[in-house]
Amino acid sequence: MDLRPHIERFRRRFAEVEAALSDPKLFDNPSRAQELAREYARLKELVTTGESYLRTLGQLEENRALLQGEPADSELAQMAKDEIARLETAERRLGQAVQFGLVPPDRNDSRNTILEIRAGAGGQESALFAADLQRMYTRYAEARGWKVEIMDASPSDLGGFKEVIFQISGQDVFKRLKYESGVHRVQRVPATEAQGRIHTSTCTVAVLPEAEEVDLEIKPEELDITVCRASGPGGQGVNTTDSAVQILHKPTGLIVRCSDERSQLKNRAKALKVLRARLLDARVAEENAKYAAQRKAQVGTGERNERIRTYNFPQNRVTDHRIELTLYNLPAVIEGDIDPVIEPLMAHDLEERLAALQAVH
Repeated sequence: MDLRPHIERFRRRFAEVEAALSDPKLFDNPSRAQELAREYARLKELVTTGESYLRTLGQLEENRALLQGEPADSELAQMAKDEIARLETAERRLGQAVQFGLVPPDRNDSRNTILEIRAGAGGQESALFAADLQRMYTRYAEARGWKVEIMDASPSDLGGFKEVIFQISGQDVFKRLKYESGVHRVQRVPATEAQGRIHTSTCTVAVLPEAEEVDLEIKPEELDITVCRASGPGGQGVNTTDSAVQILHKPTGLIVRCSDERSQLKNRAKALKVLRARLLDARVAEENAKYAAQRKAQVGTGERNERIRTYNFPQNRVTDHRIELTLYNLPAVIEGDIDPVIEPLMAHDLEERLAALQAVH
C-alpha cells in the first residue's frame, strides 16, 4: 500500500485542526474544543510518524542503490545489508502505525480504563491467579508510566482476590488493554497441591473505558445508595467506620460497591465512576450485538464467556487462542511484559479493520 497520499492527507487535516484551535470562539463550546484537541494530538503523532516513515523509505532506497553498486563481499556492502535489515524493520513498524490512522479511531482509545478481575472456576487457586493477573497489569502499567488506583477488592483467605477492581490512568490505556477482556485460564501445580497434580483454573477480566458525564445521564432517583462497614482483616481503621458505599442502579439492577477509601465521599465517587463505566460498556455491547455476524472473526469482541488466553506453567507457555499465538516466555509475561501478546493482537485487529474498510470502498 502506498502510504504517501494518506500522510499528505494527515498533514492537511492537521493544519486545519491547528487553525481551528487558534480561534478563541471555539472554546465557547468546551465539548467541541476537547474533541478537536484530541484529534490534534492524534494527527500530530500521525504526521510525525509519517515523516519518519518517509525518511526511512528514502534511506532504504539509498542503501539498496549502494548495495547494487558494490561487490557482494565488500565491507561497504555488508554495512549496507545490516542497515537495510534495520531500516526494513523500522519501515514495517512505522508503516503499521500510519495504517492505524487510516481506520476510524475508537473514541474510547484515549480514555482511562477500569479493570475488573474476578476469580472463576478453581476455588482458592483461581483467587491466587486473580492476584497474579492484577500484579501483571499493574507492572505493565508502571512500565508505561501509567497510574494505578485500587477501587475495591475482596481478598481471599490465602492472599488472592475473589474480585479486584482498579483504575489505570494514562495515555492510550484502553487502546492497548481492550483486548484483555475475556476468560483467562491458568494451568499449574497450586502451592496447596500435595501430590503435584496440575490444576486448571480461570478468571474473568473486564476492561471498561471510563465513562464521562456527557456519555450518559444517571438521574439521582435511579440510584439506591447504602453505606456499610468495610470488610477486611480485623484491627484496621477501615473497619471502624461506616465508609463502604454500595450503589444500586434501579433501571438495570447493576450493583457497585467500593470500600478502598476511608472516606465515604471518596468511595461514593469511585463507585459512581465504576457504575458509569459498566453502563457505558453495556450500551456499547448492545450496539455491537447488532453487528455480531460481521464481527465474529474480529479480535476483541468482548464476549465474557470467551476463553481468550491460557497460561501453562509446566510448559512455560502462553497461548492467545484468538490469533493462535504461542509464546514460551511465561515468567516475563506474568511479570508484566505483555507487549509481545498485545502488539500482535493490535496488528491483527488493524488488518481486520483495514480489510473491512476496503470492502466498503
